[in-house]
Order: sequence, then C-alpha cells, then structure tokens
Amino acid sequence: MADSKVETISRLAQWRIENFGPCSYKKSDPFKVGFWNWHLSVEKNRYMYIRLFPEPSRVSKDQPPLARFVLRVSNTGSGRRPYISPIHERLLRNCEDFVWPVDSTFVGRFIIDVEFLDLKICSVNGSEASSIWPVDATMQSISKQSTLRCLSRMLDESIHADVTIHTVGGTLKAHKAILSASSPVFHSMFHHNLMEKESSMIHIEDMSVDSCMALLSYLYGTIKQVDFWEHRVALLGAANKYDIADLKDACEESLMEDINSGNVLKRLEEAWLYQLNKLKKGCLMYLFEFGKIYDIREEMNEFVRRADRELITEIFQELLTVWKPA
Repeated sequence: MADSKVETISRLAQWRIENFGPCSYKKSDPFKVGFWNWHLSVEKNRYMYIRLFPEPSRVSKDQPPLARFVLRVSNTGSGRRPYISPIHERLLRNCEDFVWPVDSTFVGRFIIDVEFLDLKICSVNGSEASSIWPVDATMQSISKQSTLRCLSRMLDESIHADVTIHTVGGTLKAHKAILSASSPVFHSMFHHNLMEKESSMIHIEDMSVDSCMALLSYLYGTIKQVDFWEHRVALLGAANKYDIADLKDACEESLMEDINSGNVLKRLEEAWLYQLNKLKKGCLMYLFEFGKIYDIREEMNEFVRRADRELITEIFQELLTVWKPA
C-alpha cells in the first residue's frame, strides 16, 4: 500500500498515513536507519498505540540496537499542534519493547516522525554499547589519524624541512617548529642566538642515525613499537638530554618490563644515571627480594669494582635492609 512507505533522510524517518480506514492496525514497510531495518506500527483502540521496532533479522538478534529517539505525531493541514513524545532510550529487539500511547483523536491524514538521536550496538556478550555514529571521541580519533599521516609525510619526505641533524652514520631533515614544541632544549637552541639557530644544523654525535630517526618518529607521533623497543636505551638518553619528560617516562616503563639476570646490572646503572627511581627500585627488588643476586655473583663482583661509589653504597644499604634479622 502507498501509505505504508516510510521516507527517510539522515536520522529522520517520516510515515505519512493518508487514510487509516476502518481497520484498527497498520504497519509500515521496512525502512533503513543505521544498520537495521525498522518498522512503525499504529494500533487504534481507546488510545492510539505507536510502536517502533527492528525488523527480525540476524543483525537485530546478534547486535540489537539501543536507540535514543523522539516521536512526533501531527494531523496534516489541521493547524493542530503536534503531539511530541519525551526522549526515549530503549533496547529494541521486537515489537513489545516499545509502545507509546497517544490521544486517539488523530483521525484522517496524519504523520508520524521518528528522529533517532543516537543508535548504539548493544553486544549480546555484555560489553559496553557503542554508537554507530561519530561522537566527539571518534571525531578526535579521525582527526588525530589525519594529523599523524601529515606529520609522517613531513618527516619522511622532508616537506619544508628547515633543520639538518648530523648523527653518527648520517644526516636527517626535520622541522624547527616540531622540535621546539617537543623539547625546551631544542626550543632554546632556536630561540636564542646560538649556533643551531644561525646554521639550522644540530649535531647529535651520541646517537646513531637509526636511533635519531626513532627519536624523530616519536616526536612526530609516528614511531612503531618495534623501533621504540629496539632503540629505547638511546631514546632514554636523548629524552634526558633534551628534557622530553613523556618519552623518559615511557622508556622507564618499558625497561621495567623485561628485567632479567642478563641486564639487571646495566638497568641499575641506567636508573642511577638518569634518576629513574621506579626502575632502580625494580632492579634492587629483583636482585635482593627475589634473590637473583646469587645467579650473577661474578658479574656482581665486577660491577662493585667499577660502579659509582654512591650507587654501591645504596646497594649495600638495600642489602642490609633485606637481610636485617627479624
């Protein structure tokens, strides 16, 4: 029937009923909004009952919609004010999940609008429902991805690069603005009348070209996990040297993840050198509280001979604390 068709635009669906006739029930044709096909139905009794429900399908069964919507009923050309529902938010599986009773004096031609304010997928496994439409967080994520793609091209293709970095094994191109925004040390180089400002060159002679590229990739937001993992010790030194606090924290957290008997003493030195209290505590706990010092006696003897005296003093203090008689 012609008046069973529902027109849709964007998140709005409109059902124009030309003539209800002598019947007491009318159901619309299916209409698509979001991932689901929907139906509206009207039942006339003492009141007019309007239902909104998804068409039975595998999609509506496995991923039932959690809908937030408003309904509006108005007579065509009568000048009468429309009847507008409150905002409803319902999990809709079948025609029994939502019924809205309306004053039954709507006769002849009338229009039913349903405006979907939000549609979420409600997972059957109990996980949190997620909106099918972009929200602020989604849009921010899309924007960040676009920005990172642009930054990646700027770095990889040296687009408008204005500074050259000389490292061990090669040179790299970068941008003063990115470096300055990431590090107060770089900012100072280019802000004051230092050699780097005049020559547009930076000499980083304590990093290989690959490690420096990993540093730049981090600053441009495009570093890969495998590159971070491979160069994290060099990145830690750069983070400390150029006062990049978030990178320093990330390196410390990463170095905490794989302490073992083969690297614990090296990690302890790095923790002492860069004032990483969490890493230092983790190394001392590994050695003494977990008793791994017995596995590296020869290495420990050599370490005691060459390590910083203050560090050795702190190690012995920790040793006395652990072995203090009960």
